[in-house]
Amino acid sequence: MRDYDSSVAFLGTWGRFQLVVFFLLCSTILPNGTGSFSLVFITDTPQHRCQIPEANLSHEWQQAAVPLKVVDGQLQPNGCRRYRLDLLRNFSVNGLLPGRDVNLSSLEQEDCADGWVYSTEVYQSTVVSQFDLVCSQHWKQPLTATIFFLGVLVGSFFSGVLADRFGRKPVLFATLIIQAVFSLAQIAAPSWEVFCLLLFCSGLGNISNYVSCYVLGTEILTGNARVAYASTGVCLGFAFGYMTLPLFAYFLRSWKMLTLAIALPGFFYIPLWWILPESPMWLLSQGRVTEAEAIVRKAAKMNRVVAPEKIFLDSMSHSEERPVERYNVLDLLKNRSVAITTILLCWVWFALSLCYYGLSLNTSQLHSDPYISCFLSAVVEVPAYASCSLAIRYLPRRLAVVAVFITMGLALFSIQLVPQSILGLAVALEMLGKFGATAGTSLLFAFTAELYPTGLRNTASGICVMVSRTGSCIAPFVVQLNIFFKYLPYITLGALAMLSILATIFLPESFRSPLPESLQQMQKRKSVTCPSVFRRKISKSVVIESPL
Repeated sequence: MRDYDSSVAFLGTWGRFQLVVFFLLCSTILPNGTGSFSLVFITDTPQHRCQIPEANLSHEWQQAAVPLKVVDGQLQPNGCRRYRLDLLRNFSVNGLLPGRDVNLSSLEQEDCADGWVYSTEVYQSTVVSQFDLVCSQHWKQPLTATIFFLGVLVGSFFSGVLADRFGRKPVLFATLIIQAVFSLAQIAAPSWEVFCLLLFCSGLGNISNYVSCYVLGTEILTGNARVAYASTGVCLGFAFGYMTLPLFAYFLRSWKMLTLAIALPGFFYIPLWWILPESPMWLLSQGRVTEAEAIVRKAAKMNRVVAPEKIFLDSMSHSEERPVERYNVLDLLKNRSVAITTILLCWVWFALSLCYYGLSLNTSQLHSDPYISCFLSAVVEVPAYASCSLAIRYLPRRLAVVAVFITMGLALFSIQLVPQSILGLAVALEMLGKFGATAGTSLLFAFTAELYPTGLRNTASGICVMVSRTGSCIAPFVVQLNIFFKYLPYITLGALAMLSILATIFLPESFRSPLPESLQQMQKRKSVTCPSVFRRKISKSVVIESPL
């Protein structure tokens, strides 16, 4: 079969058809930006203290019933302990006063047997306050985020396989609906266990529709439109969704109202089923040439160009006599070079995901106002995606990814060297690390799509994203390492970034090369070479062209 991009070149690059596909697909990414990081707010832990029953206690003893502790140089109420109430009631009945007649430091303490009182200064309610995930139950708080990412992990695997088997479009819309339905159902969860089950199911659709949408767009669009979509379009769609999250959270301080606002927009995308097409490239890989040509002819009509009588000549002449080349997940491991590429890519994906989500979930610790912190973390993604767009056009893939890891590693290692009095510099370095993690993730989506053939592209992307989600599952617990040493999370993430440079340099290079359509074409890619940035290649590259 002739090269797909050459076959549809008569459509042009930025016609009406391409614009409709570009913006509609980008819009379906918005719920991912809000849904992925809503856990920053709905699982945050408000200030809390033990509930003190008023019976048989004077006002003075009610105020003194909770011991104080030093946190960052300031005295704060202990959130998990109180003085023994039977002793306090006895003192109150006898008219003794705390601090004057009774030395509080010598009193015995007990756990919060009557529950907790939560501050509503920042949040009206969160999942933590709803289900009392504090003190002895505090381990459930990071586990909640991990369960969500476990759902993302499982969804990434199955959605990739299903998309390669049944098509990109059905999986895209199925995962959008799954994400919306189960997010909405979380509001009615009667317990933490039920909430986590629904959260897991919501995670099944979260990043899965992102991957399906990404692959669908890169296979429909060509030339500069594909470059803009892969490097900027879907990424900015995610970033804009992310930036709206703190705005929603600021005005909707209840976790249930915030979840409702995030879930409902997912249902608005259902009518797009009758507008967005299936991937013609995927249809061709399945031998469904007639359907692929029908989509391209409709696109030609929208762009007001004349389609040739036969668009996919070789496919038309051989579709009946040639067996359809089908792949499955095992094909990623059957060939030695393909297996090595897959393993190395999975490690790089894992490292970037752990760094990205570790820094993103840590936003509530950056600033006294979590809404400002979240917005800063979201805004930094815009220049990251813009720089990624330039890197995709002009830099070899391995060089760009290595530069990202070096930037991220140095920034995170440097945070521990910043004096406490220069908090702004520490925040800036963490944002530089987030910049690197964001740019690297965007680069890897393009890099992965360029390395694998059409029949395996969605499966490979799904597998890589699935493995990367093990990193996101670990991220909530990496953030908790600050219990042992304040800078330990940054040191861990920085070391991981530096180690990943070794895996990156052994990957094949895909810069200025056409998308492979078979495993044989993929195996011809060379690895461990140093292509010059300035070397000109005459190629039918579908990813790197001159910018508009």
